[in-house]
Amino acid sequence: MKRKIIAAVGAAALIAGLAACGSDDDGDKGSGKKAGPESFKGQTLTFWAMDGSTPDPWLKDLTAEFEKKTGAKLKFEVQQWNGIQQKITTALSESNPPDVLEVGNTQTPAYAATGGLSDLSDLKSEVGADWTEALNESSIYDGKQYAAPWYFANRVVIYNKKIWADAGIAAPPKTRQEFLDDLKLIGDKTDAEPIYLPGQNWYFFDGLLIGKDAQLVKQDGDKWVSNLSDPKVGEAMALYKQYADYSKAPKDKDEATPQQAEVFAKGKTGAIIGMGWEAGTAIAANKKIESDIGYFTIPGETADKPEGVFLGGSNLAIAAGSEKQELAKEFLKLALSDKYEGALAKANGVIPNKESLLTNLTGNAPAEAAAPSAKFGGTTPLIPEWAAVENVPNPIKTYMTLVLQGKSHADAAKQVESELNKRLAQDQ
Repeated sequence: MKRKIIAAVGAAALIAGLAACGSDDDGDKGSGKKAGPESFKGQTLTFWAMDGSTPDPWLKDLTAEFEKKTGAKLKFEVQQWNGIQQKITTALSESNPPDVLEVGNTQTPAYAATGGLSDLSDLKSEVGADWTEALNESSIYDGKQYAAPWYFANRVVIYNKKIWADAGIAAPPKTRQEFLDDLKLIGDKTDAEPIYLPGQNWYFFDGLLIGKDAQLVKQDGDKWVSNLSDPKVGEAMALYKQYADYSKAPKDKDEATPQQAEVFAKGKTGAIIGMGWEAGTAIAANKKIESDIGYFTIPGETADKPEGVFLGGSNLAIAAGSEKQELAKEFLKLALSDKYEGALAKANGVIPNKESLLTNLTGNAPAEAAAPSAKFGGTTPLIPEWAAVENVPNPIKTYMTLVLQGKSHADAAKQVESELNKRLAQDQ
């Protein structure tokens, strides 16, 4: 099963409000001919995006160009992450959904499976020839293009330069073994904790799984079942344990319990593995640490290939129930263009939908550290059934804790596989 990039952030789905696209203007759906600019005049396109996704200058410029080009109006509605999956599900089932919406990459297959998203295969042919293939995979369901890749983000190593210098380390590591050797040096030569890595940093583990090409699920007839017992999963967990052995973090907690950035802020930790924005959280907790913070790409087995990473992010989709299909496609052509993708990458420090635009990240240290991993990244299994798996308590996190507490890979997998299969069967 393909699990290639899809990446920021982690991100989720979009919207289902009642106020979405309730305009009284005539649409372009079912008119008998392809709509053109003249037919767009007087229409209003509703665009739902998540809080923080659209910088004000970016949105202002996009709105002005879209309205000038089409003669239509853009109605923008910002959405909150809390409860967004149910909100989108509801919106897509109603007769008057938003026209264009931001959907989390890992949730896109679930919305596509319900018939809530339009097939954008023609748009892909027209403007998506050079989209990074791995980033585009989450937009595809059952062989069809149901969304378009928008922006993504992945984890990097955030490190304390002073602690590394005190250990005699002159430069960031280029390979996994060099990284582990550096952590040992920090432990041997300083009083700092080499790395803070709690036992349930699940998305870092997912990156290791991607690097090993390990699949968490497999098909059994017409259903999906657990593949957790696969030896490749065990190999990825063994790598995780090598890092965790240099950490005193709880084995039964994740990176948010407590917030690892706040632990890092105390200045007694050599490194954490997290999103670039977590450095800002650390600085907010302790301004004095700002000058000591550095970033580097999570190194892989060899210097020429970084570690696999989980790519969180968002896609843009058109609601199947929208009456403005052609107008919505005109909006996507503009929003996904090099001009606006590049501007978004520069403003938000996110990975754009094509490799040629990565130069727009120059000068943004966390983004520069994240960029090399993009084409080696991936996501969670791109199946609708996966949504239930990550509900609390996530059985994959339970498996991780069991291994770190001393159980073998095989025994830990066996202990949680029944729960994993139960969750995979919920939508079947």
